[in-house]
Amino acid sequence: MRSLYPLRFRPILRRYLWGSRRLESLGKQLGPGNDYAESWEIVDHGADQSVVLAGPLAGTTLGELVKSHARELFGRDVGYPSFPLLFKFLDANDRLSVQVHPDDARAALLDPPDLGKMEAWVILDKEPRSFLYAGLRRGTTLEILAGELERHTAELSCHRVEPSVGDCYFLPPGVVHAIGPGLLVAEIQQASDTTYRLYDYDRVGPDGKPRTLHVDQALECIDFAHGPVHAQQPKPTHVPGVQCLVNCEKFVLNRGRSRSPLKIGGDEQFHILAVIDGELTLAGDPLGTPLIAGDVALLPAVVGAVEVTPRVEATWLEAKLP
Repeated sequence: MRSLYPLRFRPILRRYLWGSRRLESLGKQLGPGNDYAESWEIVDHGADQSVVLAGPLAGTTLGELVKSHARELFGRDVGYPSFPLLFKFLDANDRLSVQVHPDDARAALLDPPDLGKMEAWVILDKEPRSFLYAGLRRGTTLEILAGELERHTAELSCHRVEPSVGDCYFLPPGVVHAIGPGLLVAEIQQASDTTYRLYDYDRVGPDGKPRTLHVDQALECIDFAHGPVHAQQPKPTHVPGVQCLVNCEKFVLNRGRSRSPLKIGGDEQFHILAVIDGELTLAGDPLGTPLIAGDVALLPAVVGAVEVTPRVEATWLEAKLP
């Protein structure tokens, strides 16, 4: 059995009507067209599989690694039937639908069963027109929201935010949300693809027909007690230059910035490492090239503390299980 090492994967590009071509700024190789909306960097969800780029395990899917190298990959968290987190980049040239996700209990009842979707966004870039919806406005009830849906003005019930670059928003299941226009976003989430579209501004899809809504399922999922969502307040960690953005029951999301070499890992857990500015050299990476903005690596638990060396200065996101 070949042992694990720092893993780089081939991105999976998703095309939707709200995309454009800004994923090229993150090093993604796009074909013709202007609707590249998402780049799935780390995923093990049914047919959607990250594939190893380099080294002895090149061509192996993440799902296969979970089955063949579970203890090496997960360390102290061994026992997951599939990789539990999904990391992606999103390019929103237009606003996404107003939507909500179920929790684990509701998603388990689906056919086929799925995970719930707890997620967090980090704003990488924005335009002057940019905004997002995060949570419902304070005091919004089922009756108020239902009335706005009837009037085709559901966004009036949503908490509208004009974010800044670097802001992080934490969105548990049941919280209504929508990424707005002109935003480039990094997202960490549970490995789920279950979305209930509550409202879509009466848009039509590429086929000229209105896009499918899931109003009944969405209304059943919404946590009306949650209220507006505000940007997370970063907290210091024991590692100089590293802040904790989110520490929830499904994942931990940190952000680091450094000019000096440091080590990541060594805690018997896997770590997802995503460079968002600058360059990092990753010890033991068989690809042999620095990670630049938009590059993502998975550090299996078995590799221990991996030395990363910034070139001048680099900023990265790091995600792991709690």
